[in-house]
Amino acid sequence: MSTPCCVSQMACCCGSAACSLCCDCCPKIRQSTSTRFMYALFFLLTTAVCVIMMSPTVERAMRDHIPFYTDMCDKLNAGENCEKLVGYSAVYKVCFGAACFFFIFAVFTLRVRTSTGCRAAVHNGFWFFKFLALIGCCAGGFFLPDQDKFLEVWRYVGAAGGFLFLLIQLMLLVDFAHRWNQNWTSGVEYNKLWYAALALVTLVLLTVAVGALAFMAYFYTHPKACNLNKIFLGLNGSLCLFTSLLAISPCIQRLKPTSGLLQSGVISVYVMYLTFSALSSKPIETLIENGINRTVCTFPFNSGAQSDNKIVTGVGTVILLGCVLYSCLMSTTRTSSTALQVFRSTSPENERARCCFCFGQDEDECEEQEELKRGGQAVIYDEKGGTIYSYSFFHFVFFLGSLYVMMTVTNWFHYDNAKIEKLLEGSWSVFWIKMISCWVCLLLYMLTLVLPILCPRRFEGTEA
Repeated sequence: MSTPCCVSQMACCCGSAACSLCCDCCPKIRQSTSTRFMYALFFLLTTAVCVIMMSPTVERAMRDHIPFYTDMCDKLNAGENCEKLVGYSAVYKVCFGAACFFFIFAVFTLRVRTSTGCRAAVHNGFWFFKFLALIGCCAGGFFLPDQDKFLEVWRYVGAAGGFLFLLIQLMLLVDFAHRWNQNWTSGVEYNKLWYAALALVTLVLLTVAVGALAFMAYFYTHPKACNLNKIFLGLNGSLCLFTSLLAISPCIQRLKPTSGLLQSGVISVYVMYLTFSALSSKPIETLIENGINRTVCTFPFNSGAQSDNKIVTGVGTVILLGCVLYSCLMSTTRTSSTALQVFRSTSPENERARCCFCFGQDEDECEEQEELKRGGQAVIYDEKGGTIYSYSFFHFVFFLGSLYVMMTVTNWFHYDNAKIEKLLEGSWSVFWIKMISCWVCLLLYMLTLVLPILCPRRFEGTEA
């Protein structure tokens, strides 16, 4: 590592300079983007720690391979086999610290309008000290008095904050679907290949949604049992079909010409995943056939290994990180804030079609900015004229995201005896939370289609 790059990294960790990579080949990065990614890194580290704490494999590995494990747990007052350092209670305490960290910064950065003040400097730099503060907050949760009462109260706080974050996530998913179709449609006028790409992606999405529905109908239904599964599969499949037909109906197309099957394809795939996750989370159902009590409506593979839960966990982890990062990083930009009504929507007539449209810059942010290069990646200081996103709202979204991760990792359930293995057991509460999320997502999407008809003056000259 060169000396200028070392100086740059020190200025980033201990000062207000923007962070960058020690590589000349990397493209330029904006200060605002660098700051958001650093906070996202903090968030990912906290999430990884929570996932590790809820892993039965990690608990067994620690117990089997760490010498003097029992003695160490006694000295730390962590309970038998360090039960206070693993399981749902440990996740609650770590997420409590992360939530406090982001909430403090949300209050600290209230009404910050310029990047030249001391509060903005703390927000954009001093990463080493903020990392130590995050560790201190997370560790402090393990020393709270009356922890049983804390866990009970914090569970309700987490459920409320997690549900609010889920609403923001669903709103941004709908907004993402509209922006995708809107951006690629704008390129059709200049190049017909954009139309081919649009048609291909739409066909793939609808095929995946139909295939997922058929998959669940085959494995999660039974001629003599699982009537609830049949009802919800038929209901969710019908709602997805209804929204697809509504999106291409003449009345919608007249007021919202950018509406199409791409958006409904994105929503349908996500709803099918939530449906699959809900059915996999439901308590097992049995049926007596020929005097034998058999488990029905589950995966036939690896009998007894709960392979469906493994698939849900794997796919769900990827979707969770993707949705959380998109919600936390994109919910603070001017473009994506349209979905949250933070900024007024504008016409996309001059928007340039891009494959990676999510990473495009807003029109009012494309002016030349001061560029600084100390060795390695060049940094563009794009907030010299003022902040381009709300610092306080940015931290508040991460605060809600911490609560959402806490509830998701612990499966939205309170375990009285703090056994990690119960994470893999079915739960009606988890089933209903995920099923209701399907309907909320579909309702939000239908509202974006119907509201321009019900309130034409409100949406006149705008695109959702």
